[in-house]
Amino acid sequence: MIEIVSARRCIECDICVKVCPANVFDATENGAPVIARQNDCQTCFLCEIYCPTDALYVAQMAEEPTGITEEEVEARGLFGSYARALGWSRGKAGGAQFDPTHRIRVAQ
Repeated sequence: MIEIVSARRCIECDICVKVCPANVFDATENGAPVIARQNDCQTCFLCEIYCPTDALYVAQMAEEPTGITEEEVEARGLFGSYARALGWSRGKAGGAQFDPTHRIRVAQ
């Protein structure tokens, strides 16, 4: 379940808003997207994987909010941990240079 959107790390690209199949986030005028429908999160990790600045944390195996804080996530090095576990780093899939699915094309 999505737990944290770090306003400090977020660059307001809204990729997480666009990739979320459950429409969990709401974009804001000025600032980081907000988690508007946390209970709808399917724990698919797409938001965390595609975030270019590792500003999101999705808790594994959580059926309800865990209460983890941004400070705890930062201290434990959990921002972007799922993407790293997959071999991804900052928008490039490790070892899959011929796989175009690691990029999001945003329709204008």
